[in-house]
Formats: sequence, C-alpha cells, structure tokens
Amino acid sequence: MLRRQFLAAAAAVGMAFSVSAFTAPVEGQDYVVLEKPIVNADKTLIKVYSYDCPFCYRYDKGVVPILKEKLGKELTFKDYHLHTKGKYGNQGDDVLAVLWVEDEAAGRDPTDEGSLHKKAKFALYQAYHDKKERWDAGEDAFLKTALDAAGMSRTDFDQKKNDPKVQALVKSWKDCTYDVAKVQGVPAFVVNGKYLLKTASITSIDSMVDNIRELSKK
Repeated sequence: MLRRQFLAAAAAVGMAFSVSAFTAPVEGQDYVVLEKPIVNADKTLIKVYSYDCPFCYRYDKGVVPILKEKLGKELTFKDYHLHTKGKYGNQGDDVLAVLWVEDEAAGRDPTDEGSLHKKAKFALYQAYHDKKERWDAGEDAFLKTALDAAGMSRTDFDQKKNDPKVQALVKSWKDCTYDVAKVQGVPAFVVNGKYLLKTASITSIDSMVDNIRELSKK
C-alpha cells in the first residue's frame, strides 16, 4: 500500500506547476491530525525522512527547495531523521544531529544549501541510492561518508555527539518520528506539529504549498 501511495505522490516531484482554483484542505483527504502532536513545533514545517528512502531523496532534490523558496518567510523548516528505518538509522540520527547543532552554533540554517547538515545528508543519499553503497564494512564506514562530506573528523564527532544539545535533539527525533512515519511512511510532512499531509493526495507543488500555508494558520 505504501508503495502505491508514494508512486502517486512521486508524480508531484518535478511536475510543472498547475493553475487551479484553491480549495481548503480537507481532513482525511488532504491531511490527518496526529494523535500525538510534535511538541514545540508551532509555525514549522517538519519533514520526517530516512537516508535510505528513495522518495525522501526525490523530494529533497525536487520539492523541498521550492517549498522553502515559497514558504521560508512564513515557516521554519526542520528535518527529523527516522532512526527505525535503515541499517544505520541510529548512527544517522547521531551524525545528522551533531551537524545540525554545529550549523546552528555557526549561525547557519541547517536546511540551507552549504550547511554541514545538508552536505552530509546528501552524501548519504547519493552513496546509498546513486552508488548503491551499503557500508558492509560497518558503522565506521557509514559515519565516514557523512563526516567527510561535512569536513569533520571522527574524533570531533565522538566528542560532540555527547553534547547535551545534540542528545536533546536526537531524543526529540526519537520521541516522535516513528509515530509519524507509521501513519503512511516517509517522507512525512507535518505542519505546526499537528497536521500530517497525505502524500497520496499531492497533485502539484503549488497545491502542496497552498495546503501547507492554509494548515499553518490553524
């Protein structure tokens, strides 16, 4: 079922903008209300994703940059990595959280082009999906892919992953990502921590933007 949903949703990736009259998003059809809202998420658009999800990769390449361009002044964009998917899901949480905190400390938006977080995330995407890398040598090889892309040494990473800010960020991801992902898989887009877009209903990027904008006002 999830594959059918995402085949439909993936059609929105790279689709030319359509021009149509806007109709307000309908609960159950265009979005669902999460039973357990994500905390501290007012005025945010959160994307729950996994490095080994092909649809997450496609959306990050073709859709998310447009969403940021159109909605960046209205909402804060956040990436929440899903630890339960992928052989190195927990290690993915650790390295991506370290780099997120590094970006914020340097005054960078971790979701922007050129951020350490985004460099590492795309290095993992590209290694897994484009190069068919599975890191059979173990977690050290997995971490090296991300750290090399960000220009961080393993020694620095090992020190920084125990930082309270990093640990708090990893915990915040683990506290909610599985509950969100189990509804319809990933990528999952959540507005204001409450409203989960139904990816199967996405027909164009413009309609997605309209629905996000409308839900952000609720």
